[in-house]
Amino acid sequence: MTTDHAGETNNERPGAAVVLGVGPGLGLAMASRFGKAGHPVAVVSRSADRHPAYLERLRNEGTTAIAEVADVLDPEAQTKVLARITEQLGPVEVLYFGPAAMDPGSFPVPIDQVTGESALRALTAIVPPAVNAVSATLPGMRERGRGVVLLPTGLSAVRPMPPLGNLALAAAALHTYAVTLKAALVDSGVYVGSLVIGGGVRGGDIYTAMSAHAVDGLSESGLDAEKLATMSLDPDEIAEAAWQLATKRDRADLVFSAID
Repeated sequence: MTTDHAGETNNERPGAAVVLGVGPGLGLAMASRFGKAGHPVAVVSRSADRHPAYLERLRNEGTTAIAEVADVLDPEAQTKVLARITEQLGPVEVLYFGPAAMDPGSFPVPIDQVTGESALRALTAIVPPAVNAVSATLPGMRERGRGVVLLPTGLSAVRPMPPLGNLALAAAALHTYAVTLKAALVDSGVYVGSLVIGGGVRGGDIYTAMSAHAVDGLSESGLDAEKLATMSLDPDEIAEAAWQLATKRDRADLVFSAID
């Protein structure tokens, strides 16, 4: 049998692709790419402010798309939103979990200053919400014998980056969870992949904030606009590579780095 979509054979209708924690950068690009592959798409974020623009893009591309409001880092809210999506679009077949995991006011603790409390804070913010989303959707995927889970994380998961400290511990934990789960699901029809991101994703909120900071010429940014551009990643290129990964299923992760 040939595979036309991420996880479906050519005589099966694509199931729902869910982007939890959608933003204007990579999350929206992932929704667009899987929508173009034939999946109906649900995008979820904490605010509805940008949902009309997201839906306009997706629907203009010919994708059946809905938007839901929920804080997907909250277990109860996450459970409820996944139930609403399933009611509207049917079973979840593609899960992308990519919300901003840390409060904007929380800064990484350098590795030589990490305490048990700061390590636990980072791990709690990043890992359990992703595991909860997977545990909610994986049983149905296994029962149907097809599905895709994509879990993005940071470059510190696979490369020593001491200033990121406690965040590096959490990133590594999420990466290990993804690649180990992939190994556990061999021959199940369900694929799990880790997307390791090193650099600002163009169009995303973090990249936009960094760009504004650099353009304003604030000395603490340590960057200028030209330097920032060389450290950026194209969200559509990442989404295309992620779709290829989910289709070919020939490796556990992909690393995208704009950092020397």
